[in-house]
Amino acid sequence: MEWVLLVIIGLAAGTLGSLMGLGGGIIIVPALMVLSGYTAILSGMTPQVAVGTSLLIMIFTGLSSTLAYIKQKKVDYRSGLLFFIGSGPGAIFGVWLNKDINVDTFLVYFGIFIVFVSFVLMVRKHLKPLKIRQKGIKRTYINESGEEIEYGYQPVLAIAISFVVGMFSGLFGIGGGSLMVPAMILLFGFPAHTAVATSMFMIFLSSIVSSISHISLGNVDWLYALALVPGAWFGGKLGAYINQRLANDTVVHLLRLMLIIIGVRLIWQGITG
Repeated sequence: MEWVLLVIIGLAAGTLGSLMGLGGGIIIVPALMVLSGYTAILSGMTPQVAVGTSLLIMIFTGLSSTLAYIKQKKVDYRSGLLFFIGSGPGAIFGVWLNKDINVDTFLVYFGIFIVFVSFVLMVRKHLKPLKIRQKGIKRTYINESGEEIEYGYQPVLAIAISFVVGMFSGLFGIGGGSLMVPAMILLFGFPAHTAVATSMFMIFLSSIVSSISHISLGNVDWLYALALVPGAWFGGKLGAYINQRLANDTVVHLLRLMLIIIGVRLIWQGITG
């Protein structure tokens, strides 16, 4: 029964991660940490193993959802590769930060981070995207109504933000999409669907880097990963399918609500731990 539960967690993580561009770690890591106190197979779970295993799973979630979004023609490859220039090194730095962190501290910091992201999304309509300077990269997107939407960014700023995103990915095992998607929407003017699809592409690449780092440190439980991968793979495809049928605002509202609930729960668990 416990192994079936892991498969279900993988499916939920893959679906929500792909739907909102998070990567799924924001579900897997808290689930592993919470269940470690209630199930025999997960007893003794450490933040390092939870994060390392989560990042390995996100390779499959990222690949699965990216392939689905490629069919929908929503992935901005050039932007994703440029973001990876920052997120790759950032992920390695995050793995180093994760080495000696204890459980309660990890949960509190993780929860605060998630609540901060939800707050950013809450005030997003009151913030104006940065103006695209002459030397900045510009992109255009044609939505379902046939309207042409312009978005863009300064490469240096984008890489710097991606480095921070990668750092949180390696530290918390969340893929970084919970910060990258809001940044893409708020700062660069990305349409929500394009931001989610491109975020999953970047998460796929950065998860490979951070997973290798965690594997080298012995932070991956291969049995847990084996149970989580099938659900994460199919969930990645399911999330991309659902995303195609939701309006941009709906995606953002779902993301915000989920982050608030999970963030508060983690902070409480860390404080009372």
